[in-house]
Amino acid sequence: MLDRLYARIIALAASPHAVIWLAIIAFAEASFFPLPPDIMLIPMVLARRDRAFRLAAICTTASVCGAVLGWVIGAFLLEYAAMPIVRLYHAEHTLLSLQERFREWGIWIILIKGLTPIPFKFVTIASGAAHLSLLPFLAACVITRGVRFFLLAVLLRRFGAPIQNFIENRLPVVAAMFAVALVGGILALKYI
Repeated sequence: MLDRLYARIIALAASPHAVIWLAIIAFAEASFFPLPPDIMLIPMVLARRDRAFRLAAICTTASVCGAVLGWVIGAFLLEYAAMPIVRLYHAEHTLLSLQERFREWGIWIILIKGLTPIPFKFVTIASGAAHLSLLPFLAACVITRGVRFFLLAVLLRRFGAPIQNFIENRLPVVAAMFAVALVGGILALKYI
């Protein structure tokens, strides 16, 4: 089953509409969607390593635009839009904790947490809820998301063939590692 799913993702990654899906997922992940854009970015770069930096730029741009939506949700629609998302993850305490940390640490929270597997939507929503200034927020999002996606692109471009072989030869292990990182990031929200 994993082999078929992997083959399907690689085929989608090479399709003409893949860039649109990458942008949609990166945008949505920064504001409301639970899956990271890496699920599209990694196979897309592996399929076309010559486009690694272009794909990282698209992913970064879409993620920053989605972060603005997350900030707006937190700043103006907290009770109506953000709290259902927060309750879905049982992260009410995390949101309050992040708001306090934003008041204390400001953009440093974005710079650090934007690189981790913690869902970025919580960072963006909490930034808005804490009424962090929009321009420093945007600058921090560009930096942290750019570093994350361009670093991934550099690694995949440089070491793509061995990484692809590793993924294909150990697909169950890679899928398990991805699941652990995703669940671990969500669970880490309780201890932020």
